[in-house]
Amino acid sequence: MRLILGSASPRRKELLAQLGLEPDAIVHPDIDEDPARGELPRPYCARMAREKAAAVAAGPEDVVLCADTTVALGRRILGKPRDAAEAAAFLIALGGRRHQVVTAVAVKRGDRLWQREVVTAVKMKRLSDAELNGYLASGEWQGKAGAYGIQGRAGAFIPWISGSFTGVVGLPVAETAALLAAAGYPVQGDAA
Repeated sequence: MRLILGSASPRRKELLAQLGLEPDAIVHPDIDEDPARGELPRPYCARMAREKAAAVAAGPEDVVLCADTTVALGRRILGKPRDAAEAAAFLIALGGRRHQVVTAVAVKRGDRLWQREVVTAVKMKRLSDAELNGYLASGEWQGKAGAYGIQGRAGAFIPWISGSFTGVVGLPVAETAALLAAAGYPVQGDAA
């Protein structure tokens, strides 16, 4: 039984290591990540995780772990910004407001699929021009939903969260452990 991580995110690999797990293979699923017209953040995120899991080739006993993280400002999906201007617009929109970070996790083994979405409420402070420009110049916004990573410099902009910190980073550790265990994959603390 191999564990295949369907993600190119180094953060997800690091969070998996918190469970004492090292994937046997890492595959980046190539899927269309554009939201459907009118699609809401949570169903979108769940669909992305499912489609990523379906796109990863695996043997019948292999366990495939995929996840997707989306920042939701009301009904609006704030994905990975295309450029610094879009990143700035996202960060300005999030400033001084609460938003939700949705991370969907999908675990596939054979033809079975286990899935869970974890929703965390996050508040970002209003950024000064110096903070915004400094963060944009750092490049940390690149490749991150909502244009920020809570585990990096943007952590200084987040005075409050309610929910899963690891979910905001990109892989809710407790829920992932439960899904892997449900699929029969031995996780830390299991009597193997």
